[in-house]
Amino acid sequence: MKHERTFVMIKPDAVQRGLIGEIVTRFEKKGMKIIAMKLIDVSRELAEKHYGIHKGKPFFEPTVEYVTSSPVVAMVLEGIDVVKIARTLIGKTNPKEAEMGTIRGDFCQFIGRNIVHGSDSSENAEIEIKLWFKPEELSKFTKINETWMNE
Repeated sequence: MKHERTFVMIKPDAVQRGLIGEIVTRFEKKGMKIIAMKLIDVSRELAEKHYGIHKGKPFFEPTVEYVTSSPVVAMVLEGIDVVKIARTLIGKTNPKEAEMGTIRGDFCQFIGRNIVHGSDSSENAEIEIKLWFKPEELSKFTKINETWMNE
């Protein structure tokens, strides 16, 4: 078991559809600790950096346009094996393949509007966290239920 952090972005379609609370609740109910969260209008520069690995691919430009079209909620979650657990809660990238009970399986239909992003590795999580948050924006605290959530 590895204590780590992950980056999660609630994308514009989820913000517009009023799903912020529902999505945040799923992470909290699973026992993840939110150590940073903000509503942000994403600049083109930030979007291009975040999706830079996909530059040159046909979906790069539409993705940048989409993520800059409306505010997003950026979050840092902390916990044991949080990258893997968050990705499981989120569901497969293509909502048509995501299982019911996952965020994508329950709330979306199309890959271009898949409502949430989660880091795919602890290495990428650290890169994304540094891209979206300053160190002083990350809270350090112990939740009273951590003793009861972890073994």
